[in-house]
Amino acid sequence: MEVINIGTLNEVILALPPINEQNEIVASVRQASARFDELYQKADRAVALLHERRAALITAAVTGQIDVRGLPPAEAA
Repeated sequence: MEVINIGTLNEVILALPPINEQNEIVASVRQASARFDELYQKADRAVALLHERRAALITAAVTGQIDVRGLPPAEAA
């Protein structure tokens, strides 16, 4: 196995885009990352609201605030 040293690394050829293109790529990745963060937060909030809604429905059914008789049973997940 060949040893990797400074001489070996000096022979490696890397294709790098110009700095302005690198900056555009970084900006694009940051923008996409920010959008993903925003979508994650919205999804997380939706899950929390669904849990709250589920708890409220269960409470309403147990306390008799809503009539669940005659409703079809929930499908198994």
